[in-house]
Amino acid sequence: MSCLHKRPKRTKSEEQVFQEQVRKVAKENGKLLGLEGDADLQFLLVGGELVKVRSGSWQKNRYFKLQEDCKTLWQESRKAFKKNQTFSIDDIDSVRKGRQSEGFQKHTDPSDEERCFSIIFKNRRKILDLMAANAEEAKQWIGGLEKIITNMQNLSIQQKSEHWIINCMRKADKNEDNKMTLKELKHFLRQINIEVDDTYAEDIFKKCDKSKSGTLEGSEIKHYYELLTHREEIDVIYGKYAQTEGQMSTRDLLNFLRNEQAEQVTTEYAHRLIEKHELDETAKQKKHMTKDGFLMYLQHEEGSILNPAHKNMYQDMTQPLNHYYISSSHNTYLMEDQLKGPSSTEAYIRALMKSCRCVELDCWDGANGEPVIYHGYTLTSKVLFRDVIKAIKDYAFKTSDYPLILSLENHCSVDQQKLMAHHLISTLGDALVTKPLGDTMPTNLPSPEELKGKILIKGKRLNKLDAVFNNNSTLEEETVSEEDEAADCKENGQKAKKSSKIKLAKVLSDIVIYCKSVHFDGFEHAKDKQGFYEMSSFKEGKAFNLAETSGTAFIHHNMDKLSRIYPAGSRTDSSNYNPVPMWNVGCQIVALNFQTPSKEMHLNQGRFLPNGVCGYILKPEFQRSLSSQFDPNKLTKGPWLMKKIFHVMVISAQQLPKLNKDKPKSIVDPLVRMEIHGVPADNAIEETHYIENNGFNPMWNENFQFDINVPELAMVHFVVEDYDTISGNDLIGQYCLPLTSVQNGYRHVPLLTKRGDVISSAGLFVHLMLLDAQ
Repeated sequence: MSCLHKRPKRTKSEEQVFQEQVRKVAKENGKLLGLEGDADLQFLLVGGELVKVRSGSWQKNRYFKLQEDCKTLWQESRKAFKKNQTFSIDDIDSVRKGRQSEGFQKHTDPSDEERCFSIIFKNRRKILDLMAANAEEAKQWIGGLEKIITNMQNLSIQQKSEHWIINCMRKADKNEDNKMTLKELKHFLRQINIEVDDTYAEDIFKKCDKSKSGTLEGSEIKHYYELLTHREEIDVIYGKYAQTEGQMSTRDLLNFLRNEQAEQVTTEYAHRLIEKHELDETAKQKKHMTKDGFLMYLQHEEGSILNPAHKNMYQDMTQPLNHYYISSSHNTYLMEDQLKGPSSTEAYIRALMKSCRCVELDCWDGANGEPVIYHGYTLTSKVLFRDVIKAIKDYAFKTSDYPLILSLENHCSVDQQKLMAHHLISTLGDALVTKPLGDTMPTNLPSPEELKGKILIKGKRLNKLDAVFNNNSTLEEETVSEEDEAADCKENGQKAKKSSKIKLAKVLSDIVIYCKSVHFDGFEHAKDKQGFYEMSSFKEGKAFNLAETSGTAFIHHNMDKLSRIYPAGSRTDSSNYNPVPMWNVGCQIVALNFQTPSKEMHLNQGRFLPNGVCGYILKPEFQRSLSSQFDPNKLTKGPWLMKKIFHVMVISAQQLPKLNKDKPKSIVDPLVRMEIHGVPADNAIEETHYIENNGFNPMWNENFQFDINVPELAMVHFVVEDYDTISGNDLIGQYCLPLTSVQNGYRHVPLLTKRGDVISSAGLFVHLMLLDAQ
């Protein structure tokens, strides 16, 4: 066991000086966050006791406090030999008010509602359930944390970078004297993921140590920071266009925007950029942009790879539901694998907070007459159906107003089905669609716009939809064929006797309106016999086979009906299939295991990144037009064939995170892989060389070219990895988006973790140009 690092004791006067310095640092960081003098921030900096709740018997007082970096929360530990713990605000996904977690609901009294709040983490760390002394204090903790999280997200990349580097410097300052020795400088360089030889470290140290004191402090540290963050590639680009008194005039900036960024913009637009990003008031008055202002522009949304016009809602949302790709989850109740992993309402909340618009509920008979949700014939834990519906009601429309589909896999007895219907109707209320929208029998599906704030049930129905208008009565219960996925589940369960029939309760059948589940008997049969509101589910193997052998027929099937694709039951580790071939043939509900971070989920996140991250993306015209003869596997002439050449230059990366934080001397050797995912003819991969021992500011300057045939279906995926000669490369960060949402020119690419969370201050710098092929 490593020895605990002990800080040298300070005298009373040294302690006063130290505490004053701490206050000064806290004030500077608060100012950087835009929270200078904020009462909630001051409350967190003082800290206080909270009750940490783990079970009915384990509820203990612990002191929590925001550290002066305004980015780290400290919590005391009373375990022997265990250091007090800290965690970064960056690691917090959200703060939830009240008794919303499963732990709180099990282990606390409803009367404590106002005192409770939960901290939800981005990684797999357990939820932190905390109880304040009173409602007012709980409100301050929640308000303070939410302000910091929001303001940190809104910092520019330059500000995040500065914040990150300064905090790394403070960690390297082992004796906390606010000075840096050469030894501390070397430690700091390793912390920020850069390995330099001793001579270089000494040279940079001497250059900055103007006072010849043997330590860096104050302005010397600032000078060191400037040397460290200097970007040669920006000098070259800026120098080429800064033709007016060493700065960029409005005309110079306009030339850059038109020549390099391929933006046909006006002088007024250039003025707005200067007004927004230039920090130097003298330059701003002259309508000039300095190099610092230029860097700020490149690191804001105007300089991002994602077209700002696609960041918010920009698509037509008034077309029938089946004209959209719909972000969809499989086995939504699972937190991990599908053999013995836990089932939880938390899994539904996390999927919904990622704008998932179709969630799955595997429903089985539970004890005490209450239906439960879990993965049948396995050791996965069970969660009450009613608790899941309550969580869905609370979180259905937090991130998107557009319709949510509940895909029911019904294995329940008639009595428990009736209870399911009761919970759905009584809990979801007016949000639940229980009859068609109009007064007459519709001929096609309503649009996402018409179904805003509505919840649809996908499941078996005893009769046709027109029975709603014809008063056709059916028995209270009747036998119907089982769901395709339910039958597959039994096949994989091995213990169960395969049965293709179940009894269905009328009350549950009646709330299935636009998503009636039917067995697929071929495209011709579906064309002649299947209603627009009747949809089939396809196991991945069958769906991929149909996509390969009958691409055009599959596309036409999806022009007026919905299709749901789900992973094979053999994926017991909850792994995922590639969703792209399914989108290529127009399938809407391409269900993935959201609980499994994977390349397939990165593609899903990229697909649904534009259009306000609302969970709906309008399919290309050639997947909606009845005259279309598009087949992704056999490209013929048509409106889909818009041949392009995509030129990509991978220039550099900034502040890539360390992967092995337990080994201070471990530095990444980064490389960048560029992947195009689309129709088979467009799939391609290119890779840079790796750079040894530099995750701070590696530079590649490598050019690649991709031939694109169907740009409307192409996805661009940047993957940054740590090269390893012995084992496989480790993922550092990644980012995916549709090619149609890419901006030309010099662009900043943010990087996300394997789980899809933004890596603060890290990014790639690239040059992109999408040109018509000759």
